[in-house]
Amino acid sequence: MKINIYRSVIFGLLCLAFSSCKKDFLVIVPEGQKVATSTEDYRLLMADPALALYNFAGGWQGQAIMGDDVAAESSMFGQAQLPTQAAFRWDNQIFRIEDKDWTTDNWLENLYQLNKVINEVQAAKGGDAQLKDEIEAAARASRAWVYFQLINLYGKPYLAGTAATDLGFPIILTSDITVEQFKRNTVQEVYEFIIKEFSSAIPKLPMNPATGIQFNKSAAEGMLGKVYLFMGRNADALSSFNAAFADNALRAVPAKLYDYVLEFGSGGKFTPINYDGPNNSPGNNYNDFTESLVSRRFYNSSYSGNGYGNDAFVLDPKAQTLFGNADLRLKFYAPEFPWSTPNPSGRLRKYGVTYSAFGLQISELYLLRAEVKARTNDLSGAVADLEMLRKNRMPAADATVPSAIAGNQINLIKYVFEERIREFAMEGYRWFDMRRQSVDPIFAGQVHTHTLYNFEAGTNTVFTLRPERLTLRLPQYITDKNPGMPNNP
Repeated sequence: MKINIYRSVIFGLLCLAFSSCKKDFLVIVPEGQKVATSTEDYRLLMADPALALYNFAGGWQGQAIMGDDVAAESSMFGQAQLPTQAAFRWDNQIFRIEDKDWTTDNWLENLYQLNKVINEVQAAKGGDAQLKDEIEAAARASRAWVYFQLINLYGKPYLAGTAATDLGFPIILTSDITVEQFKRNTVQEVYEFIIKEFSSAIPKLPMNPATGIQFNKSAAEGMLGKVYLFMGRNADALSSFNAAFADNALRAVPAKLYDYVLEFGSGGKFTPINYDGPNNSPGNNYNDFTESLVSRRFYNSSYSGNGYGNDAFVLDPKAQTLFGNADLRLKFYAPEFPWSTPNPSGRLRKYGVTYSAFGLQISELYLLRAEVKARTNDLSGAVADLEMLRKNRMPAADATVPSAIAGNQINLIKYVFEERIREFAMEGYRWFDMRRQSVDPIFAGQVHTHTLYNFEAGTNTVFTLRPERLTLRLPQYITDKNPGMPNNP
């Protein structure tokens, strides 16, 4: 109840600050209702599920249909909302003026809440200094995580030679609703801010948080490594990833990989496979923290609950060819639409994953470290991390990285990205990988396409991603509220 009260206050204030909500949202909280004053109040704010679960809207719902691991079927595509169709076509403007940019609204709501905790918790009533420091550190790590999302939506992919002049996202530190004018910081400034936030938080974060949705030391170390990797700072990234693995192992309940051979076997947790996918899939339970260093989830199932709606979307056939026949991750796909309607084309749709995880999963940590090891020419170390993941996703005989790949640095780096598709297809990760590859000489000349299949007519429509659309345009309500703020092309 307390959390709901605080969130109502925060959402109302956010609406005032960004003028994006209807007037009735401003009077959700009756006059005289309780607001945060004690350290316990701020602790409850940081335990708010809204900081970690993006249900009807938000998270990577848009990015899940913008990666080139996704295709669409015309029989259902026409029923999708206009922003959904625009995202799949990579239009210049995904949201019209009358549409609500669900994703950005959620990030901004989170940002206001986190700023409030950071700015106020040290002066709160009660609680000792260590508890206040832990609450503030968790808020700083969460704020850094939010900014990592924002800069990878609205700033150009990080390139050391241009990051100091490329426009990013405004760094907003205030929870004062009277401050309305903001300017866009550069990509470099935002990345430096993210690094500073994680770095200051890590020493004060607990090893064992109260819940799986709260940042702990190993999760922040892993995320800091991911930031460094996106910047091309490979030595710093490797150091952070190693620290994350070491500290995760010291947790009371470390994040660990599910063994798909075991869980899909007789009596395994994921069995039986019913009409809507594997039973007890971790993607159907947003409170399954088994593989999470820190849990963030977004609704990524059928239209009922998904702001964008993804009923029309299937695994792109090019992505499907990356899977070996023994890869048990294929059990999360079926040739059907939602509600068990057969797909006449036979193309596969993801099922058994209602909530996609996009905080920091132990599976991604292995892949991130494998990539940085490959980039620093530790090929055997990269292969070891890859095979650690693969042997938990398929029979051991099929998990070995082919020798022609294992012994070649460029091939191995490319293989890591292919493994990322096999692990996270149709969950939004590919969009961010496409951005990184666009400034990576290894992937020079790569072209990204989406195919809209018309099975009945036997015709296809192909959309090609233009480089400028790897960076989204700022929502119009933000630029309208900040006259003179330049938008992306």
